[in-house]
Amino acid sequence: MGNEVISYLSKYIKLSIRQKELIEKCTIVKSYTKGTILLRQGNIANESYFVLKGIVRSYAIDDNEQETTIEFYPEEQAIIPLTYGKRIPSTHFLECLEDCTLIINNPEYEQEMFAKYPEFESICRVMGEVMMAQLQESFTDYKTRKPEERYLHIMEHRPTLLQRVPLYQLASYLGIKPESLSRLRKRLTKNN
Repeated sequence: MGNEVISYLSKYIKLSIRQKELIEKCTIVKSYTKGTILLRQGNIANESYFVLKGIVRSYAIDDNEQETTIEFYPEEQAIIPLTYGKRIPSTHFLECLEDCTLIINNPEYEQEMFAKYPEFESICRVMGEVMMAQLQESFTDYKTRKPEERYLHIMEHRPTLLQRVPLYQLASYLGIKPESLSRLRKRLTKNN
């Protein structure tokens, strides 16, 4: 299962044979069924994840019991909760929207691997830089585009979400009501 991580990392960094072996050796993989809650809002985030198969949704529930989708994490996406390793309550949930196969990590295991294999830390740093760039792009996209533009961006750059994610969750992610998303989709279909 470490092969998927090696393929992913090889897009951004040239890995030595030793580093590839290290990744294979240190990778902890678990499978989860659709609907599994990996993290509950208010609980401590003791694990981070890398999606090998499936899709995970991050969402929050406000005081009025309104659900807001924060992000979708399909294959080749890392998930590091904002409160990961900080011993403070999580501000969101993580839920498997499909059966998922994930690489699992935790702060203690990270420290152990960094101490044993110093080059592992540089590999993780590269992954962190890639994730930060993706988050920055997602944040900028959300802040600077109207819902219709965000939807068109998803159609172009993340089209599998449209088949894999319930429309009410997609609407929440776009910051609009489900009925507004239906009208938007109908209008776009008519224009094409």
